[in-house]
Amino acid sequence: MGAHPDDAEFMCAGTLALLHQRGWEVHIATVTPGDCGTVEYTREQISSIRKAEAARSAAILDGEYACLECDDAFIMYDRPTLLKAIAVVRRVRPTVVFTLSPTDYMVDHETASRLTQTACFACGVVNIETLGAEPFEPVPYLYYMDPVEGKDNLGRLIDATTLVDITSVMDVKERMLCCHESQRNWLLAHHGMDNYVNMMKAFARERGKQAGCTYAEGFRQHLGHAYPQDNILKKEIGDLVRIY
Repeated sequence: MGAHPDDAEFMCAGTLALLHQRGWEVHIATVTPGDCGTVEYTREQISSIRKAEAARSAAILDGEYACLECDDAFIMYDRPTLLKAIAVVRRVRPTVVFTLSPTDYMVDHETASRLTQTACFACGVVNIETLGAEPFEPVPYLYYMDPVEGKDNLGRLIDATTLVDITSVMDVKERMLCCHESQRNWLLAHHGMDNYVNMMKAFARERGKQAGCTYAEGFRQHLGHAYPQDNILKKEIGDLVRIY
């Protein structure tokens, strides 16, 4: 569950690819369609483009894509949005959920993270009603992806507690990110950032140095009360996972 299309591709697509190789079913959801990520299209046009790009990316892992249809820069931690998030979690009934870092460079990411945390906790609460999506137990495993550039909103480095060696599937991660071709012009105009794929690889290479491999993705597991306490990534992916 990301805030925008391409969040998962930047931060956890390699781990998703490894799980898919081991028979896991993959679903990618975003809170918004990325309706402000453009300098050339209308909100409606870019939303349509980016949702199609996200669906193509998920399809590389035989997965499905869903959007909560909120607006960029206006993701709210409120009842209507929480109900959307709970509903999508209930429809998928996941064992493992990945979401954005609780502290990141922008509030959309941080709010999407909080929404996902509550959606996982509330998925089995029977007195919260979601049309067409029934409650289920148990609470899923929840992992926070690295923040962008590996630092919080005050520039402090965030240490991952679980590193996953994604070297063998970097080509898959790259193909998934390249599905989001509409974002290159936007990031160049707004962030002054070109080399879309190279930025992703550079950060994965930094995490790889820490893990003793070429490329890695970093995570922190949510270990609060009622959430699973064992590290299912280590169990499922084995020696490709380093725990710190």
